[in-house]
Amino acid sequence: QDNRISLWSVGDVGNVDLDGEYQRDPQLLCDIRHDGDVMDMQFLDQERIVVASSTGTVTVFRHHQNNQTLSANQRWEKAHYHVDQDTTCGGAPCTGVICNNPEIVTVGEDGRINLFRADQKDAVRTIDNADSSTLHAVTFLRTTEILTVNSIGQLKIWDLRQQRNEPSQIFSLTGDRVPLHCVDRHPNQQHIVATGGQDGMLSIWDIRQGSMPVSLLNAHEAEMWEVHFHPSNPDHLFTCSEDGSLWHWDTSTDISEKPSFLHQGGRSTTYFSHSTINQSVVSAWLSNDPTKDRMKITNLIPNQTLSVNSLDILGPCLVYGTDAEAIYVNRQLFA
Repeated sequence: QDNRISLWSVGDVGNVDLDGEYQRDPQLLCDIRHDGDVMDMQFLDQERIVVASSTGTVTVFRHHQNNQTLSANQRWEKAHYHVDQDTTCGGAPCTGVICNNPEIVTVGEDGRINLFRADQKDAVRTIDNADSSTLHAVTFLRTTEILTVNSIGQLKIWDLRQQRNEPSQIFSLTGDRVPLHCVDRHPNQQHIVATGGQDGMLSIWDIRQGSMPVSLLNAHEAEMWEVHFHPSNPDHLFTCSEDGSLWHWDTSTDISEKPSFLHQGGRSTTYFSHSTINQSVVSAWLSNDPTKDRMKITNLIPNQTLSVNSLDILGPCLVYGTDAEAIYVNRQLFA
């Protein structure tokens, strides 16, 4: 009933005691009320956070660092709606938001895509009937192109320079129409995209060729809620699921030369190795079966039972939130 946006400080990476533990507990800097469930959020810049609501409203909150408060800086009421914007109950959940300052793209259950610009009151562009099904997530491919995933297993590319309201390309899983929940683009190779959906599978796509994924990898036992390439080390990818697991996929190493530590530090690790290691420049993600090449998969929280709903990574830090009403910070990803 009562939802809030909270901003925390998790301390400096420097303060480590003798056991390698971090001394400072996270500090709550400030919080602010939020109408509706928080469906997604992203930093627009150092001070502003864009938040998607189940009411269909999109809000930009500003963090005032001088007095540690949050305030609503800008709001697009009912950016997403089922019937019309003016009815009292017509809001449709805004399911995803992606920022490329100053531009903000939102998608929703109403199959609508909005392009906003920070500091402009009206939408720069709206594609009303972009999809007949729910759009679950969106990401930028490049500054003028976005990629959406929907509830019938399709990936669509939209060129925001084009005035027509059709996608420039459509990709689709198979005849199964398994809903896709999350998408992320490889930070350096913009044609490589990862998606995850209701069946827990990880799909890797090369959007330059074909309309099917390059590889389908068995992953989680239940819905995959989030997928992220490491922003500066994209041979590493992270996925989390309703089944309570959070997987670290590592394609960076030649594992046939490494000893196999199957239970290193309490983590359950699976190694895949093969005889001829492919050292070409081609991304390991694009080989027909990445697991045959060189991939190590580690479940970072082996005994967790409740859903892991969201994750993000930066440098050696992984942050994730679970149904245990807790947020976890792992600062030693590559230790």
